[in-house]
Amino acid sequence: MTQTPTPVLQARGLVKRYGRVTALDRADFELYPGEILAVIGDNGAGKSSLIKALSGAVRPDEGEIRLAGQPVSFADPLQARRAGIETVYQTLALSPALSISDNMFMGRELRRKGVLGDWLGMLDKPAMDRFARQKLSELGLMTIQNITQPVETLSGGQRQGVAVARAAAFGSRVIILDEPTAALGVKESRRVLDLILDVRSRGIPIVLISHNMPHVFEVADRIHIHRLGRRLAVIDPRAHSMSDAVAYMTGARLPEGLAA
Repeated sequence: MTQTPTPVLQARGLVKRYGRVTALDRADFELYPGEILAVIGDNGAGKSSLIKALSGAVRPDEGEIRLAGQPVSFADPLQARRAGIETVYQTLALSPALSISDNMFMGRELRRKGVLGDWLGMLDKPAMDRFARQKLSELGLMTIQNITQPVETLSGGQRQGVAVARAAAFGSRVIILDEPTAALGVKESRRVLDLILDVRSRGIPIVLISHNMPHVFEVADRIHIHRLGRRLAVIDPRAHSMSDAVAYMTGARLPEGLAA
């Protein structure tokens, strides 16, 4: 008998209220090792609140979050990052005027060894450039030739690639991607999807939030359907169609086993 692995990231009974509005209503969640879990739901379903709770952006009023089986409580996203959970939001959180290398190390800058770094705060730019170039090369993003060029000179797909590469470089346990292909064309979306699959092949589990059903069904191992503030069901994309998923998330139909 095969034993179910311990979830890398898990939530039980999450509740989050904003005044009279209940954004999360006893929501559950599981992400297993080495998988891509897509999270889908209609507007207002509570997807954003769920992801913010998991990534430390908001603190749930009730419920429990576990990382590798251990209870955790994040006061802010920085604590979640330190624990190995990296989130790439749709806005990317990149500084356009800074270089690719500087964006990769934003908030994690390497200081030079000795007095220059410890006392004068000088950064080790060569080391950061080498690391950034290595990570981009590992993920097949070396169409970006100059690691010191400003991010504002990159295409939308290249910017998304830098953000994902940064998450992959520092996200030791979980990467959360919020609508990574929303503002991209067909060709650039293809590159980002390939990048997501490449990151997963390196053993890092991924949470993918997306409204793009073809992309979800192409890369996801499982699909978490969120509705009315809680998880409605988790479906296998190989056993369900896109029409099924849309019907479930909009309430037009209930998954088998949940029918009234």
